[in-house]
Amino acid sequence: MENVGIIIMLLFGIAFLGVLSNKYRFPFPVILVLSGLLISLIPGLPSINLNPDIVFIIFLPPLLYGAAWNTNWLSFKSAIRPISFAAIGLVLLTTGLVGIIAHALIPGLGWPLSFLLGAIVSPPDAVAATSVTKGLGLSPRIITILEGESLVNDASGLIAYKYALTAVMAGNFVLWQAGLNFLLVVAAGIGIGLAIGYVMYLVHKKFICDPIIEVTLTFLTPFTSYLIAEHFHFSGVLAVVTTGLYLSFRSSEIFSHQSRIMTYSVWEVVIFILNSLIFILIGLQLRGVVRGISAYSPGALARYAIVISAVVILIRFVWIIPAALLPQYFNRRVPEKDKLDARNMVVFGWAGMRGVVSLAAALALPPTLLNGAAFPNRDLVIFLTFCVILSTLVLLGFTLPWVVRRLKIMPYSIAVEEYEIRNFIVSHTITHIEETLSLLPDALLHNIKSKYEVKYNRLQKSDLPANYFGQGKTLEGKIFNEFSKLQIDLINVERENLQKLHRSGQAGEEITRKIERELDLEETRLQMEMYMG
Repeated sequence: MENVGIIIMLLFGIAFLGVLSNKYRFPFPVILVLSGLLISLIPGLPSINLNPDIVFIIFLPPLLYGAAWNTNWLSFKSAIRPISFAAIGLVLLTTGLVGIIAHALIPGLGWPLSFLLGAIVSPPDAVAATSVTKGLGLSPRIITILEGESLVNDASGLIAYKYALTAVMAGNFVLWQAGLNFLLVVAAGIGIGLAIGYVMYLVHKKFICDPIIEVTLTFLTPFTSYLIAEHFHFSGVLAVVTTGLYLSFRSSEIFSHQSRIMTYSVWEVVIFILNSLIFILIGLQLRGVVRGISAYSPGALARYAIVISAVVILIRFVWIIPAALLPQYFNRRVPEKDKLDARNMVVFGWAGMRGVVSLAAALALPPTLLNGAAFPNRDLVIFLTFCVILSTLVLLGFTLPWVVRRLKIMPYSIAVEEYEIRNFIVSHTITHIEETLSLLPDALLHNIKSKYEVKYNRLQKSDLPANYFGQGKTLEGKIFNEFSKLQIDLINVERENLQKLHRSGQAGEEITRKIERELDLEETRLQMEMYMG
């Protein structure tokens, strides 16, 4: 019970650091890894060791499902070649080269354990990539590749991890058998993911109408997909990712507006807590880990950490040429605007931050082998994994915005795309009103049409590039957003008047909460309606 209280207090502290992260635009994954390091230095904190199976089951399914849910399937599919090159080829190359270097560098580190370390540190992290690149104005193509790579390479990296772990535990490894089994594990994992996704699609669409139950089912779905696949010794990671992609693409068909609002809000909190919790756990274990590697001198440990981290970073830069250029060579239908130039390839190489998946894999290493002997060099593997995460997040994450500025990459503005989509929707809605609702009473027809005409007129006053409509014709500036801000100010006036009535007893609790929720939803709509930069 005492440990639970300590973890809650540490979570509270990380939540406060998250506030500072948002205020000062500081990448939150960097905050997390530094927090884990700081926690390990606080005297008197207990050392907490979790069951390895619990680490995988609790953390991986929701984290991977959340990343898959936020991935656009059509964009993912359009970039499947560069994503596959990076997510499979780069992961296997990193696993192999890190394994070779680690075996040569660290005395007594056997081949299976060396490749296990390589598999753990091979996959970049989706959350870290998204957080660090947010607000840099990168093109949608490079963002899609980074997010897609981070999603798929979690699967390929963890499959390699399981094979290497099996070799360590059993003491033997047959390459051709592993290769055939790899294909079976991948295909069956994807198949189970699709099957679970289709079943949940039918359940949501035909049977569920309560938002609370729908949100509850979204929590159970990734665990179900993972556990069923793992029960049959297939890839639970690929099953979860496939289920997430399948249901995310069809979410508009199966969720009500209430369910969507509630689901996104709740899941953001859950992902935040899980990411924070795993770095708290590594912080609480680091002191014990350091004691477990006391046989190595500080100089040797520093040398191992620097070399392994450098190999992980440099391999990615070596790989960027085939990963970025070969897919374009074989797929000449890629639009010119989607092709990656040399500057984008540098950004791709710089965005190889490691994070929570590598950490979960390291913490999930069993303490003992099948024969009861202690797992060899477990503490060293955990220590080196944390060092790789720390170095990639701090070194690459901190400097990526500076690199983007130095490369003089033209910032991509989403405002034009947003304008075109909003304009299409409003224009076609007005056309629908004119063509199908003309027999309505004049007063009703005028009111409903005026609403969309006001929207259309506001759209023409959006803040877009000066030459969007041709030479010499520009828009009037930020009137669209200013109108939304004015409405939000008036909503706050409504809230103040509502609270006066509530505090004076003239408005009951039930009606107060109802109107308050209505105002909250209206403000949310207006905030979402405002143009992004």
